[in-house]
Formats: sequence, C-alpha cells, structure tokens
Amino acid sequence: MAWLRCMAAVVCAASLLSSPAQAAQKVCVYDFIGASGDLFNMVRDYALAMQRDGVFLELKGYNDEAAALEAYKSGQCDGFVGTAFRSRQFNAVAGSIDSLGATTIVRKGNVDMPASYEVMRKLIQTYAAPSPQVAKLMTNGEHEVAGIAPAGAAYPFVNDRKLSSVEALAGKRIVAFDYDKAQAAMIQRIKAVPVSATISNFHLKFNSGQADMMAAPTIAYQPLELHKGLGSKGGVVRFPLLLVSYQMIIRHDRFPEGFGAKSRTFWAGQFDRMLQLIRRADTTIPPSQWVDLDADDAVKYTLLLRESRIQLTQQGLYDKRGLKVLKRIRCHVNPGDAECETKLEEE
Repeated sequence: MAWLRCMAAVVCAASLLSSPAQAAQKVCVYDFIGASGDLFNMVRDYALAMQRDGVFLELKGYNDEAAALEAYKSGQCDGFVGTAFRSRQFNAVAGSIDSLGATTIVRKGNVDMPASYEVMRKLIQTYAAPSPQVAKLMTNGEHEVAGIAPAGAAYPFVNDRKLSSVEALAGKRIVAFDYDKAQAAMIQRIKAVPVSATISNFHLKFNSGQADMMAAPTIAYQPLELHKGLGSKGGVVRFPLLLVSYQMIIRHDRFPEGFGAKSRTFWAGQFDRMLQLIRRADTTIPPSQWVDLDADDAVKYTLLLRESRIQLTQQGLYDKRGLKVLKRIRCHVNPGDAECETKLEEE
C-alpha cells in the first residue's frame, strides 16, 4: 500500500504547488500517514485555495512530527502544520484548545459529543473572526496561528476494560508525550506512572504492552493497529479526555499582510469536512470494544479534569486567557452546568 511505503521514509514525498514566476513559501506538514493522509490532502486543497490570493505554497509531508517541527524552527519552512501539543510553544492561547477536558460537555452524567464538538467549532470560529483583537491573540512575536482544525476526541485505550474508572488507574502505566508536561502531571495526580513517548512511537508503547493505557483519536485506530494493544481484554472508554486539534503556524513576515486572517477563515470553513472524517473513523472501532462509563464515573472524570486544568494553569502549563475563552464557550453551549455559576477559570 502507498501509505506503508510512505511510513517507511522519514520525510514523505513533497507536493509542489507553485508558479515558476513566483517564489513559494514552504510549509512542513505532519500527518502520521504522511503525504497520503487525510490531513495532507486537505492542506493540498488549502494550498490551491491560497493561490487565488497570490500565495503559492510548497508542501513537504512528514510522518515524524518532531522532524517537521525542527524544519520549521530552523527556518527551512515558513509554515508548520501539526498537533497543538507541538504548536502550543508558539501560541499558548490557541494551544489551550487541547487542554484536558476543556471542550468536553457532560450532561446528567452522559458525554454529549455533538455539544463537545460544538464547543470546538465555536472556538475555531472565534479565532477566525476578522478583528484586530483576534489578530493580536493569534500572533506571538514572529509566529502567527494561521488555522485550526479538529482531529477528533482523544479516548482512553486500555488493555483491560476494568481500567475504566479513575481509581482503577492508580499504579498503572499511562503513555505521556515527553514534550507535554501537563500530561505527565495529570497522570501523577491520579497516582499512575507516566510512560514517556512521542507521537511517532506512543502506539508502539501501548501495542507492545509497555503501557496499560494511552489516549488517541479514532483516526489512529486502524493505521496504528491499536487493536494489538487492546487484545482480548481491552477496550476504548467512551469519554473524551480532550479534543485533539491540528494547527497551522506561520512566520507572518514571510507572507502578505493579512494572510493569517484569510488562512484562519479557510480552515474554519473546513470544520464539517474534518468532522465527517472523524465520524467515519469512529465507526472503525467494533461496537464490542467500546466501554461506556456509568454516570458517577463520568462526573468524576469531568471534575478531575477541571481541577487538573486549574492546577496546571497555576503551574504555568496552560494559558489563562485561552481557558477563559473556552469556559465562556462551554457555558454558552451548556449554560446549565454548575461550573457556569462559579468564577473558576475566569480570573
């Protein structure tokens, strides 16, 4: 298969969308499948759309996110597309979208996934608004957020269905990205053991039995063969710890003035397309492998994630401004939640 050949290479085939009469800005794109993945295909469509504004992009596909990030940081690329876990260093406000539980809506003990995705949609629309205030929030020094797109809910994958409660995870080994300190802090909070990994090898830690749990969106289930880690006893807990996002970061001085705003508008318009891909991926997990939480455990998870966000913000790992915006949107979508009667995450 084409994507298997792509996975074998550190850098996948490049796609050149440029005009010989005009220099192209280079964009490094991370897609765990590489240049044949759904995200990379969407970035191709994005590049074609940007040509109408006179911007020609040369795309380089990577299946190693660290390599794509390093190419951007070293100046080899003018733009970077990857997960918010990596892009948060360039803009903590936009990076807050992937904070633990920040987009999860629970009503009467049940996770409301349509409402959770509505929180993400409204946040992306907020950050795509054509205003000087938004442009200022989306810009940090030489870097600017040029687009945000959903990648799906990160569900707990466990090698034993009995590990669906917070209490049961104490002492267990849980995958944590080594470049996201918030994950390790959260794992230690529930008295579990962090297993250091990267987005390029986290599935290997789970599939080989080195970890009892990992979190991932359903788009990773088939390509990364996560059924191997689940085995005959495991399952996928139907509670999103967070909603993962892809973000595009650019060096704004290498693009025409106002390009960032136009770019964010384009990406906001792709939300439903991405959501369709996510819902299709959800169906790839066999119904028998889903694990539903009872109402009490769902509430416990929600409170735990909220308390953890607050603590991690106090430690400087999350951005107060970003979480304040997220709370306002959560309370707009779900005004009956008890948190909306408090000042938590608003100061």
